[in-house]
Amino acid sequence: MAGNSSRKGAIRASKKGPSSGTGGKNKKRLEGKGPTPKAEDRPYHAAAKRKKAAEKKATRSTSPRATTISRATPSRAPRGERPRGEIVAGRNAVLEALRESVPATELLVARSIDVDDRVAESLKLALHLGLPIREAHRAEVEGISPNSQGIILAIKPFQYSSFEEIMQRAKYPALIVALDGVTDPRNLGAIVRSAAAFGAAGVLMTERRAAAMTASAWKASAGAAARMPIAQVTNLARTIDAAKKEGLFVVGLDGESDDTISAMKVATEPIMVVVGSEGKGLARLTREKCDLVISIPISATTESLNASVATSIALFHIDQARRKG
Repeated sequence: MAGNSSRKGAIRASKKGPSSGTGGKNKKRLEGKGPTPKAEDRPYHAAAKRKKAAEKKATRSTSPRATTISRATPSRAPRGERPRGEIVAGRNAVLEALRESVPATELLVARSIDVDDRVAESLKLALHLGLPIREAHRAEVEGISPNSQGIILAIKPFQYSSFEEIMQRAKYPALIVALDGVTDPRNLGAIVRSAAAFGAAGVLMTERRAAAMTASAWKASAGAAARMPIAQVTNLARTIDAAKKEGLFVVGLDGESDDTISAMKVATEPIMVVVGSEGKGLARLTREKCDLVISIPISATTESLNASVATSIALFHIDQARRKG
């Protein structure tokens, strides 16, 4: 039958018997090299390269600078966005603002920043206040403020009250402080602090040509701005008229007045104290609207008193008269 010859040849070959052995010479080779290593343990495998990169990144994150920043980062703001609100820049300025608990929206820190004691305390305070902290490229931080020293604090816009709200909250006899063109934010903050200390119901200021409640004013108030209602008015003369209708006696402070503070016999009545600007004093129309304009006697060798100091003295005089009454 066709094909039988090939089958017989195959059978005969199978009956030759076993071939000669190696004498154990290939035993170790036959034992094998164990299980195949994991992909991440093979030096040239992509998984191993990814593992090495992750370990290198983890090593960088455990450095003192990275650890300080990462532990103090409760949340992150979107990258590339300019902080909203007023900007406080510089290590000392940011630290002072955070120490005074100035309302803020974000702390921005440069990635290459050298973490000194001021930066470390700023990060700690921001974490305590629950403030978002964002790391950014040095160029981004310096683009916002060239003198930032690698750290910037964004301040919330101040929430102003209104004259009507202040009058509703005022207790009899009401005491309100109105500012006629005070332009120094530190003076503004100091006046707010004195107003709170001597029981004023609120502070009024004009919207134009006057200081606003910036971070500097907030710091100068030593936290009083958080408790004291502060209002901006478009026209101080009209507001004075409204105060008179509410029964307030309007007293202006002006160093040029011939009437001194001792002539103020209405301290126990509802009063609005009007403070002039640092240089020009009371505006002409404001002065005409006042029921009484007084000055504080000082030494002839001193030209004038700081606006915030004069306000403090007047408020102290009113407070003392009310305590005696």
